[in-house]
Amino acid sequence: MTYELYYWDGIQGRGEFVRLALEEAGADYVDVVRDPHRGTTEMMALLKSDAEPCIPFAPPFLKDGAQIVSHVANILFYLGPKLGLAPKDEALRIFANGLQLTITDFVAEAHDTHHPIAISKYYEDQKDEAKARAAEFRDSRIPKFLGYFERVLRHNPDGSAYLVGDAIGTVDLSLFQVVEGLCYAFPKAMKGYERHYPAIAALHGAVRARPRISAYLASPRRLAFNENGIFRHYPELDADSA
Repeated sequence: MTYELYYWDGIQGRGEFVRLALEEAGADYVDVVRDPHRGTTEMMALLKSDAEPCIPFAPPFLKDGAQIVSHVANILFYLGPKLGLAPKDEALRIFANGLQLTITDFVAEAHDTHHPIAISKYYEDQKDEAKARAAEFRDSRIPKFLGYFERVLRHNPDGSAYLVGDAIGTVDLSLFQVVEGLCYAFPKAMKGYERHYPAIAALHGAVRARPRISAYLASPRRLAFNENGIFRHYPELDADSA
């Protein structure tokens, strides 16, 4: 059965974390809003529906037959075993989900560098606050999060290049996407990150080299980063790394 992914068109956003898993698995899926025969109207109808038993709050959400699953970490927790991108051991699946939720926090903090006051306000209405928030994010939060994931990778008892177990999982794909986004949004701050976080750099390279991911990144299905998504490049928010 074809999976149906619902997310805004024109941006990678949070939907990209789900796309990467579907692409890596070679799953049959439809990016509904980008389908010219379906589009945003169908997504909004579901969001406003009183007939659906599982009404999502916001995209991304996934339909698998009659099942609707919302929120990135929840979607990936649902998809992981189905796509062969989750450990078979329950304890490890729970640990991987904890890592995915930590990535959720990381992504939210990255977003808030350019919208620290309110999502409803334009970036231009909160530039001074954004500069202060971005400085804290660059100097404190990026090292804290990346340092944690570096430690997890180094202490993987299986000795693999991946975060959990000896095979790639959804959380590895998500960490790859975070690094991609940070390098776009904060190229100065991320310059030379490989020296400080070699295990993360190795994971990033391993994911990028995977055949299906490589093909996806080179295809028109992979939207470009831009200043409407989560990871935005505003030069005034970037600075050289320490």
